[in-house]
Amino acid sequence: MRKIMIMLLVITVSMSFGQYKGGTTAAQFLKIGIGSRATGMGEAYVAMSQDASGLYWNPAGIAQSGGGEIMFQRNNWIADVSINYMGVIFPLYGIGTVGMSITSLTMDDMKVRTELEPNGTGEEFTASDLALQVSVARALTDRFSIGFNTKFIQQSIWHSTASAMAIDVGTLFRTQFNDMRLGMSISNYGATMTMSGRDALERYDPAPGFEGNNDAIPVDYAMDSWDLPLIFRVGVAMDVIDIGVTKVTLALDAIHPNDNYESINIGSELSILDKYFLRAGWKSPFVETNTSLASADTESREEGFTFGAGFDLPIFGSASGFRFDYAYADFGRLQNVQRFNISLYF
Repeated sequence: MRKIMIMLLVITVSMSFGQYKGGTTAAQFLKIGIGSRATGMGEAYVAMSQDASGLYWNPAGIAQSGGGEIMFQRNNWIADVSINYMGVIFPLYGIGTVGMSITSLTMDDMKVRTELEPNGTGEEFTASDLALQVSVARALTDRFSIGFNTKFIQQSIWHSTASAMAIDVGTLFRTQFNDMRLGMSISNYGATMTMSGRDALERYDPAPGFEGNNDAIPVDYAMDSWDLPLIFRVGVAMDVIDIGVTKVTLALDAIHPNDNYESINIGSELSILDKYFLRAGWKSPFVETNTSLASADTESREEGFTFGAGFDLPIFGSASGFRFDYAYADFGRLQNVQRFNISLYF
């Protein structure tokens, strides 16, 4: 356990001294949070993740899930983009808890327009993103667990693609003080991404004006390589009220990305009978998108308050059931995003 914590600390320190590189990382869809419960809590979820959405936030959490789960999410994102997610977790004897997930970002076809044909050439193109992930987590003690993800990432636009492999690592520790949980995760630690494909293929004349030379030499544009959005999260969650059938949980996450400023997320959840849930959160309350502003202006941030609700529908006479979750996230000038997901736990 000590070696694991030292390894995470070393990686964290190396990230802290990295150069600010706003807007210079690929695969931005990897920064879109998964799960309506997490969204409703302002994405303060690294210490809360014990369901199938924990494959995204902190893979160590699935080791404390207590069973299996299948989660489905399909939502409209900003600008007519759709994000889809399916995650599966289940305990495997002798190994721990394993999981698999698929995340995809899709959009409708668009017309190919050029300077000479602004109304369209008759062709259409599309763009899409994909992440395939395999996870394993294990409880090293009755209170401490660790988890790992291995993922394949691909981005496509028209006839060009870029792909990379990456890993995530996370830890989760439960204390005896009001069930306080301490979570930490590092996401998207991997190779760079470089676009390639026939869209970069051109014909080149090295000696125009000279007769007899080859005026159609096939060449490829040299594409730059881009880092993945490396994210370090550390968080705490605690039950501040636990009276009878009512429980209130507060959560706080600190986030350090490699392509943006540090931020915090704040979230809360009210549980009644452990079946009905109300949630609220505040995402990145102290981060301004317009860094030229001298004073704080809450309307300059595109992300802000979040709200959510959910309920469990147990299957009579068994430990299985369905869970439905909804979340609303304010995006300022980009209006809002509403998310729904359904889970089957067993």
